[in-house]
Amino acid sequence: MSHVSSASLPRAGRAQAGLSDTTLKVLALVLMVMDHIHYFFGFTGLIPEWFSMLGRLSAPLFLFCTVEGFAHTHDRRRYFWRIWGISAGMGLLQFLMMYAKIGVRPDGFFPVNAICMNYAILIPIWQGIDWLRQKRILPGLLAVVLPLAWPFLFIILYSTADGTPAAWLLDSILAALGYTVLPVWLFIIDGGIAYILIGIALYLLRSRRGLQAAAYVALTMLFDFVLVYRQLATMPDFQFSQMFTQYYEWFGVLSVIPMLLYNGTRGRGMKTLFYVFYPTHVYALYALSWALYLILH
Repeated sequence: MSHVSSASLPRAGRAQAGLSDTTLKVLALVLMVMDHIHYFFGFTGLIPEWFSMLGRLSAPLFLFCTVEGFAHTHDRRRYFWRIWGISAGMGLLQFLMMYAKIGVRPDGFFPVNAICMNYAILIPIWQGIDWLRQKRILPGLLAVVLPLAWPFLFIILYSTADGTPAAWLLDSILAALGYTVLPVWLFIIDGGIAYILIGIALYLLRSRRGLQAAAYVALTMLFDFVLVYRQLATMPDFQFSQMFTQYYEWFGVLSVIPMLLYNGTRGRGMKTLFYVFYPTHVYALYALSWALYLILH
């Protein structure tokens, strides 16, 4: 990934009307913690559903901030490897919990928080988009196509299993790679292909804020409301009101409001806090939920 000259200059830090990048991240962080409190402690029946309803705004805000962070960073390689490291580390733990049952809560629950896997896939694609804009066609196409096509190649390789120990070993290695070194978007529960396509749109349109916001709203409503509703509508007991009480992923569309209030400034930064906080709070809440589960049972 190449360094970028003027595009990577620090954003102005002086006070301006609107919300800075840091303010958006802090807002997303607070909403994320609320969502995860409901996620980890929902088994108690004491955490209100609206914690997760508000939490739907968190992932889109982090995506928006990652788009801006990548566009302005001085060192894209370092930016990528930092996020990739978090993604691979958390992906390895998820793989061990899922396949080796290591560290799984007694009720079978384990965290599947893998939002950084989305960014580990998106950053090469964003770089490829810039290379294509610079007429560097071959590296640009490879950077865009390979992360999107890798899951299909993965499925082909994985489906060759014939039940032998060698095939089982190959499948295990492929699965481990898909959660760590070479993330597969098919594996991502908190994100996936819809989130990645929205991320591509946000980057392509980042210089046209109004069109960017409109594309975000349209894609979010398509993936999280229209397509979900069409699938659920075939169920005999489904009621439209459940789109507001149970299938509310589309509430994330409201994050367009703080996105539009973004003033283009970096704010205080505090990047170390955000990189450290995400994995730390996930496993801290998981450990606390495990302890509470044992107390209650």
